[in-house]
Order: sequence, then C-alpha cells, then structure tokens
Amino acid sequence: MASNALPSQRACLPDGSSPYADWFSTLDPIAAAKVTVAAARMELGNLSNVEWFRGIGEYKIDWGPGYRIYLAKDGLEIVVLLGGGSKKRQQRDIDEAVALWEDYKRRKARMNKGA
Repeated sequence: MASNALPSQRACLPDGSSPYADWFSTLDPIAAAKVTVAAARMELGNLSNVEWFRGIGEYKIDWGPGYRIYLAKDGLEIVVLLGGGSKKRQQRDIDEAVALWEDYKRRKARMNKGA
C-alpha cells in the first residue's frame, strides 16, 4: 500500500446496515464500475475531486447523472464512506451523510468512553 493510501470503511447504522452499500447495490454495472474506480482512487490518497463542507467530503464523478460519494476522514488515515447519490438528490444526500457522520462520531465516542 502506498504511503499516502487511505484505508476505507463504510459507516454503518446501529442495525448494521450501510447506506453506502445500499446505494451501491442499486447501481447498474457501468455506474458501479465508475463508483468503484472513484473509491479506489480515494483509497490511494487521490482526493482531488473532493469538495469539503459541513464536516464531510463530496467526491464528484463527472459521468451519467453526476454521481457523488460522500465521505469523512476519521483521524488522518480512515475515509468513512457515508453514502452516495446523484446530482438530482444532492441536498438530501448531503443532509443524510452529515447526519450519519454525526451519529458515527457519537457512537465512536461512547465506545471509546466505555473502553
């Protein structure tokens, strides 16, 4: 793994489901391939297509309906994949990603307190 690589994980809800995995499973094969390439680029440390705001990042894929991957950095190494969507649902997807990121941080803080 390259020194600038960023291992990734998917943020999960308390029930164990993953909004990112749920969204990804709805994509057609070509869109899924485009998203997979984008996620691999992020894991290699290429965040040049990411716009950061409200504590999260939005990776824009300039293809089809304008797919987006929502993420956040947990410390210096881990990219948490919060979900995905298209330009059409952008504001709703951003709001959901921000809420998931806040929930992720609260649950992590509770776990660390109990450790």
